[in-house]
Amino acid sequence: KTYLAMAAAVSALTRKEVDRIVLCRPAVEAGERLGFLPGDVAEKVDPYLRPLYDALYDMMDFSQAQRLIERGTIEVVPLAFMRGRTLGDAFLILDEAQNTTPEQMKMFLTRVGINSKAVITGDVTQIDLPEDAPSGLVDAIDVLKEAKGIGFVYFSEKDVMRHPLVQEILAAYELRGGNARAARAGAAAATAAPAIEEPGD
Repeated sequence: KTYLAMAAAVSALTRKEVDRIVLCRPAVEAGERLGFLPGDVAEKVDPYLRPLYDALYDMMDFSQAQRLIERGTIEVVPLAFMRGRTLGDAFLILDEAQNTTPEQMKMFLTRVGINSKAVITGDVTQIDLPEDAPSGLVDAIDVLKEAKGIGFVYFSEKDVMRHPLVQEILAAYELRGGNARAARAGAAAATAAPAIEEPGD
């Protein structure tokens, strides 16, 4: 997901369709806590933005990417730093959007300015938010499904472009998840079903 979005952004910049690229990610941890990491704010958020850098360096030479970052042509920022901005002539990417809240998602989407494009990527099976916290990506899919100018693309494990073993791993987890959902549905149906008395009872 990230790779495709980055390819589209770099292509748009190369063709001069936009003047800059803004890469954004929520600083939400998979089972860890930001406060335990050493360093200042910049050093703490950098690990969460690293996958965006990795995808960028796959698209262009490292030194070229660094020059564009230094000039501000390419900006990599935590989601929290986006509030109050309006970004025109830009290609915006919000990665790992399943870890946004609905409020954060709305905030990001309303940063889009004139002649800008935004791509939001995420996986609703990999939400790292607290269990009682709604996902901004899930919410946006529901709220914006009829909105003009917005499209949704869905991928499955068949679209995985990593090591072939990763596809096997994802398929196995999906199968177990499907079986678990079916078992829960069956248990719920059994609980909800009224008792049937036999004649003579």
